[in-house]
Amino acid sequence: MPAPATAHRVRDVVAPLVEAAGLVLEDVEVTRAGARSVVRVVVDLDEDATGGLDLEQVAEISQSISDAIDGVDVPGTEYTLEISSPGIGRPLTERRHFTRSRGRIVTLRLTDGSTLRGRIDDVDRTVPDAVLVVTPQIPGEKGRPPVIGDPVRVPLASVRDGRVEVEMGRLAEVSDDEDDDAQDATSAGQES
Repeated sequence: MPAPATAHRVRDVVAPLVEAAGLVLEDVEVTRAGARSVVRVVVDLDEDATGGLDLEQVAEISQSISDAIDGVDVPGTEYTLEISSPGIGRPLTERRHFTRSRGRIVTLRLTDGSTLRGRIDDVDRTVPDAVLVVTPQIPGEKGRPPVIGDPVRVPLASVRDGRVEVEMGRLAEVSDDEDDDAQDATSAGQES
């Protein structure tokens, strides 16, 4: 059962810490799990950052958030703190979500009811309302390469939301260093 009032209080406590760490607070959720509470805090990098959160950043912000929550006794019960990043499945709804997804293939649901699938090449933030620059891609049939169109400009105001698509072919492009970093992150996450 969600505890919205408690989530708002946790958000008030942790938002300044997250901002001071140069991160963005995506979401806070507090739920009951028996006699305990589970406090979930989702943080992300600033929209101009590249890559993802590393374990060091997560560890630092986790300790700060835990200390702050303990200091004001927000949940009022024993709790488990979970800190995470939004992940690939989150809906893209804000400009910074689209900016962070540059270079990825997305499916956009537009306000006119249509959809557009393509790679986000850029987000033009020099205009009053941001504009997405998207190269349309229509998947090829039975192993054929996708049909790639000319880049189009899509005003962010005409986008209802978007979803990043996992590109299986790009997984093979991961360098050995990135693969080793991902393996280290997975191992460290299992130990805590």
